[in-house]
Amino acid sequence: MESNRQTKCGMLELALGFFFMSSCASEIFPKAQNVAWSSVNFKSMLTWSPKPTNYSYTVEFSELGQDRERTPHCIRTMEPECDLTAELKNLKAYYSADILSEPMRGISSDLIEFPHVRSEKFSPYYDTAIGRPEFKIEVSSDKRKMTLHVTDVPTALFNEDNKRLNIRDVFGDNLQYKVTYRKAKSTGKKEKISKSSIIELTDLDRGVSYCFYVQAFLPFRVLDKQHGEISNYQCSPEDNTSIFEEYGVGVIAGAILIIILAITTIIIVIVMCCRRRKRAKNTGKEGLALNGV
Repeated sequence: MESNRQTKCGMLELALGFFFMSSCASEIFPKAQNVAWSSVNFKSMLTWSPKPTNYSYTVEFSELGQDRERTPHCIRTMEPECDLTAELKNLKAYYSADILSEPMRGISSDLIEFPHVRSEKFSPYYDTAIGRPEFKIEVSSDKRKMTLHVTDVPTALFNEDNKRLNIRDVFGDNLQYKVTYRKAKSTGKKEKISKSSIIELTDLDRGVSYCFYVQAFLPFRVLDKQHGEISNYQCSPEDNTSIFEEYGVGVIAGAILIIILAITTIIIVIVMCCRRRKRAKNTGKEGLALNGV
């Protein structure tokens, strides 16, 4: 009975000791706060606060369910951020990270486990934001078609030959573009989705100026991460075409012929009406003369 009581007392003392040690450690090495992933065009940063003063941070990361790794530039760092772009090699995997609060470089500590905070899960392929694309407008010679040539946004990734990859290299056929456009002098908008970076628009009025903006579209993602940043607004030049270019010689010739026929018909009708009136007057005068006799 006495031994059980001593065992319980020992366990209680151990638990209290661990609690006070943890509390003390958190005061000496404050836990990181506001831990978040920030990723644009596959430039993937882990950020937190506050900036340390008399302690440092170490980042440990891994694919979900895998062993933790460290990267040299994020061990006992004095900065509240860690660039993990080159470390997250499996782009479609989900990762998590721990930020440990530790002593500064060159300072030792008797603590076995340091205060730490875990991040939310993150996947470069499914979560990185896509920046605004650039594009050029090409108007066809007959001015009935416009083609948008979109430049695929470059990323922070490089291949084995140290060549920078663009978003088409990463997403392949999963990358689409959404084009929103309207007449320059109208507010009504239309949309077109294209799997190609060369986008042809044919449902346009000839010679009319249209305005466009483009954004990357990733339909395989969750709804709030499907659209990239909207490009700058661009408008095609307004076409000052002559009436012959606008309608064609045949149409104009036909219209002129119709106008001539209409005028001729009107003249004929007027002449016939005038003759009838004259005949009616002459007939009336002859009738008066006969009555006088």
